Amino acid sequence: MTLTGLCAYPSLSVACLLAAGAMMTAASSASAAAPSASASASAPVAAKAASAFPSRPVRLLLGSAAGGAADVLMRTLTQEMTLQLGQQVVVDNRPGGSGLIAMELLARAEPDGYTIGYGNAATLAINPALFDRLPYDSLRDFQPIARFNSSQNVLVVRTTLPVASVTELVEYARRNPGKLSYGSPGNGTTVHLAAELFLQMTGTRMLHVPYKAIGQATSEMIGGQIDVMFDNLTSIAQHVKSGKVRALGVTGPARTPLFPELPTIAEAGVPKYEVTTWGGVIGPARLPPAVLARLNESIVKGCEAPALKERLSAVGNQCVGGTPQGFRDFLRVEIAKWAEIVKQSGAKPE
Repeated sequence: MTLTGLCAYPSLSVACLLAAGAMMTAASSASAAAPSASASASAPVAAKAASAFPSRPVRLLLGSAAGGAADVLMRTLTQEMTLQLGQQVVVDNRPGGSGLIAMELLARAEPDGYTIGYGNAATLAINPALFDRLPYDSLRDFQPIARFNSSQNVLVVRTTLPVASVTELVEYARRNPGKLSYGSPGNGTTVHLAAELFLQMTGTRMLHVPYKAIGQATSEMIGGQIDVMFDNLTSIAQHVKSGKVRALGVTGPARTPLFPELPTIAEAGVPKYEVTTWGGVIGPARLPPAVLARLNESIVKGCEAPALKERLSAVGNQCVGGTPQGFRDFLRVEIAKWAEIVKQSGAKPE
């Protein structure tokens, strides 16, 4: 940002005026000219440093294990970012602690653009409501760079459950309060909270059965041990296609191209119900504006690549892109939304 831009802010305008006054009252014009020359000389240096970014590989911290859905998505993105930046963007997997390990490392990283990370609905919007104490503040400690992927969950039931629509499931649950069970990969996950929101909005009760991993929950559903699940589209799609589970609807605001015949839960009988899963690239707070712009551009242009669009679409995702401010505004809304859902559900970390 230029000096003129800085002085446009009221709190900084005073500082600018005081600095100008101090220069005018200097003892001699020669001494006053020296800092002016220095300031003029520093501008090209700063511009050169910004234009040189990146001059070495960029590390992207990811709070999940190699080979998982998030890892596959991010390696797809980093390939495109590498092409755009002219330097390698390397995924650094730091799984564990509900993503807290990677997020804390990112919050403490040098804000030079060479360490960035992946934040999603869980780490950025749900964790602040789920944990009493976090080693980071989602809005204060991070600089949103660009949104990346957006997807949704699918409401599925075991094939032997005598329901064929969202409305029939709600009616069945009301006739059998507390007798149905739903699975998830743990408290506070989007799979868990998507179900809790559904229960809140329909006035129904089901037993929550948390598992250590989504694969376990899926296997139990296929085997008939649990009745309902709000699984992520990416992981459940193959089982819907094979007929091992029955899909009733999708949780997002629009139908998915993967299963265009499936209605949204909102249009199928639960008005205003909406849950999306999303992720984006973030950096430590106070990233230099020129570096932030360069990183954002690499993601936005990467999202336009046909190969990336195709790979995301194949797993039920879409590339979002957008501006850093747009991502920040979106994040504020999501934090408030999930805080209310967590509060109403009474969810606690395991």
